[in-house]
Amino acid sequence: MSRIKTFNLPDLGEGLTEGEILTWLVKVGDTIELNQPIVEVETAKAAVEIPAKWAGQVQAIHHPEGTTVEVGAPIIAIDTDPGAGPLDAPSTTATPSGDLPTPSAASLAAVEVAPAEGMVEPGLIGGAAPGGRTAVLVGYGPRTTSAKRRPRKGGVPAQAAASVPPPAPPAAADHGVVAGNTTTPTPTNPAPVVRDRPSAATGGLVLAKPPVRKLAKDLGVDLATLTGSGPLGSITREDVQQAANGATVVAEPITATATSAASFGADREQRIPVKGVRKLTAENMSRSAFTAPHVTEFLTVDVTRAMKALERLRNRREWRDVRVSPLLLVAKAVLLAVKRHPMVNSTWAGDEIVVKEYVNLGIAAATERGLIVPNVKDAGRLSLRELADSLTDLVQTAKSGRTSPADMSGGTLTITNVGVFGVDTGTPILPPGESAILAFGAVREMPWVHKGKVKVRQVTTLGLSFDHRIIDGELGSKFLRDVGDFLADPEAALLAWT
Repeated sequence: MSRIKTFNLPDLGEGLTEGEILTWLVKVGDTIELNQPIVEVETAKAAVEIPAKWAGQVQAIHHPEGTTVEVGAPIIAIDTDPGAGPLDAPSTTATPSGDLPTPSAASLAAVEVAPAEGMVEPGLIGGAAPGGRTAVLVGYGPRTTSAKRRPRKGGVPAQAAASVPPPAPPAAADHGVVAGNTTTPTPTNPAPVVRDRPSAATGGLVLAKPPVRKLAKDLGVDLATLTGSGPLGSITREDVQQAANGATVVAEPITATATSAASFGADREQRIPVKGVRKLTAENMSRSAFTAPHVTEFLTVDVTRAMKALERLRNRREWRDVRVSPLLLVAKAVLLAVKRHPMVNSTWAGDEIVVKEYVNLGIAAATERGLIVPNVKDAGRLSLRELADSLTDLVQTAKSGRTSPADMSGGTLTITNVGVFGVDTGTPILPPGESAILAFGAVREMPWVHKGKVKVRQVTTLGLSFDHRIIDGELGSKFLRDVGDFLADPEAALLAWT
């Protein structure tokens, strides 16, 4: 039996087909133990540490960090019996001098040499196609062949034109006087007042405002003989007055920002690869948005009593070490409302609707790698204290990037807490396989009619999106109303519903 064991990327569940190697936790030559974490891999679900299947010594790492590897591909080689002595080097590996073995003539003949960098293969876009043509899409791609021009009548033939030397550089007077190896620069922006005629570059056009033109006419100054010192070379009132007095006008240099257009090229763009969690989220949201007919309803609720109940709960001795947030009451409200309206916790399965008697409550969480939706398994069976602990663990695990694929699978109903971003509510998209998702908005102090008087109360807005194939308007409205009733008066709702 071979001592060298090849460890392949395992299937991490949920039909995942590939993973990106984030970090190698070992290196070649390290001695590892059974079940020791050896690599951190990011899948479309989460970042997962993979343990070693064998103890031994790392012989080879097949893929560097940042590489996307398909499930089943080898990623590492492990010597399971390093104490048995050195491995026998096969004859086809490196020679003692460190060089690779000399290939045979037959193997060299079978090798297809890739074109050098910058070269274009024949027949491809930008390369020479059969018949000497250049295979370029109309209006796109570089030209790799010289352009041919039709000779003008009476002009220089094309071959003769090709032999004409390039124009000489500008005269030394334009760029400085050359003396030996030293160049003496001349002023780059001389601006005499008078010139013989308007510049050909402007086509005789003089830039001046109407009041300036009138002043020049009154003073007898020809604007066409002036060099403007204003923006874009325009002639100002001061230019005209100085010309009338015989003074010299020095034009200010025109800055590049005034004449050059802003750049909108690739140097001002950022390209982010779509992979991992972001890729899966995009695929799921697109599939859900164009498969399930979404309907969203909204409800604004006075949650002042709920906030006071939370404060009293925090002050109880047995709850002082527990994280208590408004999300806890929203989760409890959803679980109680599901018991009253079970159809909300169901899945469309083509010819049938699957109503689930358990609630795997998903909590949408924003992480550095993108949006994930881990869920609390069988949340309806948990007490309020157990639910609080589960929500705390779920959120902390998600923020640390350690959520496992199992924690993100099997969700039946989801809450997205957009209020933590200061947003009032939203129209969330259903996670695939679920029929409802609730958006919980920010809790704000607002004027509210309470007992016939306008008072400042704590108010939030709920947004419920649901699959209209399963949930009609009546059922969706009743479910959302029950969630709102619980948040408006949680103590009364618990007494009435339990």
